[in-house]
Amino acid sequence: MNEKKMARAEVKYVRISPRKVQIICDMIRGKDVALAKAMMENTPKSGCEYMLKLLNSAKANAENNFEMDPEKLYVAVAYATGGPILKRGRPRAQGRMYRINKRTSHITICVAEKE
Repeated sequence: MNEKKMARAEVKYVRISPRKVQIICDMIRGKDVALAKAMMENTPKSGCEYMLKLLNSAKANAENNFEMDPEKLYVAVAYATGGPILKRGRPRAQGRMYRINKRTSHITICVAEKE
């Protein structure tokens, strides 16, 4: 089988829900790096700033560590998984408390060269 070289970048414990980030991952998966970068710069989603920084890091890893051509790179893998949940509470009537879950994400992006 033909094994592809992939450059990887990941960020952990980002204070944003994985559900919000997964929308952006689905949007850029399979696209060229330049197109994915342009799409994220012009999308008003809260997770785009984290994803854009991570995409630049993955691109730099590909250039410096694997000697890949930056013009041929595309987003091969992009996903977000849930990290630890910060459990907080909100006071309610009659001394009760409602739980508020503040979710975190682990985001991974892999870029590869097109053949």
